[in-house]
Amino acid sequence: MNNLRLIPVVAIFFLLIGHGSTAKADDWPQWLGPERDGIWRESGIIETFPESGPEIKWRVPIGGGYSGPAVAKGKVYLTDRLLDPEVKNPSNPFSTSSIPGKERILCLNEEDGFPLWIFEYDCNYGMSYPAGPRATPLIRNGKVYTLGAEGKLLCLNADKGTLIWERDFKKEYGAKTPLWGFAGHPLLVKERLICLVGGKPDALVVAFDPETGKEIWKALTAKEPGYCPPTLIHHGGKNHLIIWHPESINALNPETGKLSWSLPFKVQSGLSISTPRLSGDKLFITAFYNGSRMYQMDPAEGTPKLLWKSVKSSEKDTSCLHSIMCTPTLYKDHIYGVCSYGQLRCLDLKTGTRKWETFEATTRGKPVRWANAFIVQQADQFFLFNELGDLIIAKMSPEGYREISRTHLLKPTGKAGRTRNVVWSHPAFANKHMFARNDEELIRVSLEE
Repeated sequence: MNNLRLIPVVAIFFLLIGHGSTAKADDWPQWLGPERDGIWRESGIIETFPESGPEIKWRVPIGGGYSGPAVAKGKVYLTDRLLDPEVKNPSNPFSTSSIPGKERILCLNEEDGFPLWIFEYDCNYGMSYPAGPRATPLIRNGKVYTLGAEGKLLCLNADKGTLIWERDFKKEYGAKTPLWGFAGHPLLVKERLICLVGGKPDALVVAFDPETGKEIWKALTAKEPGYCPPTLIHHGGKNHLIIWHPESINALNPETGKLSWSLPFKVQSGLSISTPRLSGDKLFITAFYNGSRMYQMDPAEGTPKLLWKSVKSSEKDTSCLHSIMCTPTLYKDHIYGVCSYGQLRCLDLKTGTRKWETFEATTRGKPVRWANAFIVQQADQFFLFNELGDLIIAKMSPEGYREISRTHLLKPTGKAGRTRNVVWSHPAFANKHMFARNDEELIRVSLEE
């Protein structure tokens, strides 16, 4: 493959210090964790930060990007981007001019951050917000799968970093780079690696053989794929693959790609982003402009029934929840998520009625367009990592938001518009630690009690 190369890393130092040891605990091998649901199931986690802040075990310099880290079998995987020395990203993040650079896949030792291997390839960007890749790596069965922002899908040996196979969505399927890049985190269901692709008719979503990269099935047609990751839900004794693109919400058989049902839901500016969430038989979808919809799944696999939806399609005049990046949490018959201008909100799951809202977790008191915090549930508490680089421990209930503890961990380095600096990367929570990045460094933070 032209312009692809594995960079060997000198391992003498690593051999001298040993591999270290990690107590038996949970990895975070993909988007939203082991079950892909944003729940951290480990115990023995702190309930408040020390006065001096949690211990940062290591810091490793990296390039730019929005992709979150993944942690598996003593290794940390991350994708980033390096610009050519004489090149800078445009001051206007909405610019789509061509920018030369390289995308990279990094593999680090979990215990000390030592680089085990780096795989890089030339990749010119022509998208809005060009900091770097968007999709979190996926690790399974000794392989790591990555999707670059310009549509290059790679499968590498997870231990050695050698290339096993590759697919190029633009060259092979005629896909056009979405305005904000390819961002749908790949999903592995049994022997199907499922990706948002686009381009050719009936190829909006494609399932590849994870061993060989060979196409198994393709399905759906739309003007653009959007950014929402393929999502697996289990209902009625069966698995359903939910594909939400800017025109409709669809359920497919994950093994065959056969369409089970489709519901029209046209969203403005192609912004199908937030991961759909299932609670019991209720499926929740939220969009930045168009707001929320709650559906009740049919036990006989028929088309779901609409239970409630947002009244208006507006980013400012909002009623239920108009999320941009935040994946909401559905917990004890309530929905917790971040709305269009940073409002952390609680909704009644059954009716969509708003119980409360606050800006304390995101902007410390004022509305800011696209303001965000990523939410992860752990036992009966929540970890919120906001765009200011703060990690918050909080309790949330229908009665209100109660902040327990807060610490500042990372400098906001990304651009939101022309003036605001942000951290827009979902962290990983694994082995009693948090792994988080900005555009300059990746850190490992101890959260062990």
